[in-house]
Amino acid sequence: MISVLFAILTAISNGSGAVLQRRAAATVPDTEAMRLSLIGRLLRQKVWLAGIGLVLVAAACQAVALATGPIAVVQPIFVLELPATLLIASYLFRARLARSAWYGVAAVTLGLTLGMATAAPGGGTDTVRGAAWIPALLVTGAAEAGLILWSLRLRGNARAALLGLAAAGGYALTAALMKDAVARFEPGGIGAVFASWQLYAMAAAGVGALFLLQNALQAGSLAASQPMLTLGDALISIAYGVTLFGETLRTGWWLLPELAAVALIAAGCLELARSPLAAGAPPGPRRVT
Repeated sequence: MISVLFAILTAISNGSGAVLQRRAAATVPDTEAMRLSLIGRLLRQKVWLAGIGLVLVAAACQAVALATGPIAVVQPIFVLELPATLLIASYLFRARLARSAWYGVAAVTLGLTLGMATAAPGGGTDTVRGAAWIPALLVTGAAEAGLILWSLRLRGNARAALLGLAAAGGYALTAALMKDAVARFEPGGIGAVFASWQLYAMAAAGVGALFLLQNALQAGSLAASQPMLTLGDALISIAYGVTLFGETLRTGWWLLPELAAVALIAAGCLELARSPLAAGAPPGPRRVT
């Protein structure tokens, strides 16, 4: 229950931070794409800094969640970040959500519930054993390079979608490294955590994922990047959980409802990402009180 609670808190903080980052990144011209100067411009915007602050809060909550639960349980819960963010924004700004947005909230929630119930993820170890990290890092690196090179040939929403998926891979890798690092606290204390290479690889992967996300948000609409980011993070994290940590999922005919759950979540995220609140646009008319 602790891991689920902190996973939900992570989703709320991450989703809110992503909306603020999108609002800031959308003001940066295309000439700054895939350059470090993009971050320099964003650092001068208070909205972006507030979004990064929420991301740091999310990272702390994520560490607790991963330390107390399987990665295949924790990471998929993060699909709640977009509906949670829109609901909070709707309340704070007193802006009505469109009926289609409520359908999106229902689809994501139902999809997550169906997916978790049918996949029943669990088991596994807290740390990665042996040299299992070597093939995982090689495959991840090759996939990330391929997505980035492909995205450079495209523009607009197509580039945003590919970079969103690349950012998802980076965040999933960050989560896997984080779980492996924090698991070393119990037997060896904080010194063992700081002595592990996983901690520093996690920091590098996190910074790289953040850079890719900013470029995805700058390249196109949230409706293009967010579904790829949300679903990609969940599915890639599950793959890490199964291959690196030995976690288990139901297979066989259970794959049918699991695929249906993925489709529901994808449709819901796409609908929610089209909301003006998700895009960082000014809220609509105030509710009559």
